Amino acid sequence: MASVADDAVADLLKHAADGDAAAWNAIVDRFSGLVWSVARSYRLSQADASDVFQTVWLRLVENLSRIREPERLAGWLATTARNECLRGLRKSGRTVATDDDTMFDRVDGCDRGADLDVALLAGERDTVVWQTFATISARCQTLLRLLTADPPIAYTDISTMLDMPIGSIGPTRARCLDKLRTALVAVGITGE
Repeated sequence: MASVADDAVADLLKHAADGDAAAWNAIVDRFSGLVWSVARSYRLSQADASDVFQTVWLRLVENLSRIREPERLAGWLATTARNECLRGLRKSGRTVATDDDTMFDRVDGCDRGADLDVALLAGERDTVVWQTFATISARCQTLLRLLTADPPIAYTDISTMLDMPIGSIGPTRARCLDKLRTALVAVGITGE
C-alpha cells in the first residue's frame, strides 16, 4: 500500500514530467542530500561530485516519464549516482592534475618519508574500509550514507526515502554499525 509520501512523490514526478518547474524544484530539494551523499561517499573531488550531481538530475529529466515506481525514486537516484560515480572513476583513473612543478620537491621541515608512510597506510586502510563497507547490505549502506550526509538530512526525510518508521532509524543504524564493525574486525581493522 502506498503511503502519503509515496503519493506526493508520484504527483511531483507527474507534474515535473508535464513541465511544472515547482514540482521539479521540490524533487531536487527533497532528494539532493541523498545524491550528494552518494557522490561524496566515493571520495570524488568537489568538481567531480558536482558533475555526478548534475548528471543524475539530467538522467532523471531524461527518464521522468519512464519511472514506473515513484515510491522507489530514492533508490533509483542512489543507483544512478553510484553508476555515475563509477563511470567517472573509470574515466579519470583517479588522477588529480596539478600545475605545481615543485609539489614533490618540498620538505616543509618534516620527514617526508614518514609522512608518506602514514599517508600510504591511511590510504590502504581507507580502501579496505570502503571495500568492507560494500559487503554490508545495500539498505545499511544507504541508511549510513544518509545519516552522514552533509548537510544533514532530517529523520523525517530519511524515513520517507527508505520507507522506514522514524523510531526504527536509530536501532537500525546501531545494527548496521555493529555489522560494519564486525566485518572490519574480521579483516583486521579495529578502533585502535
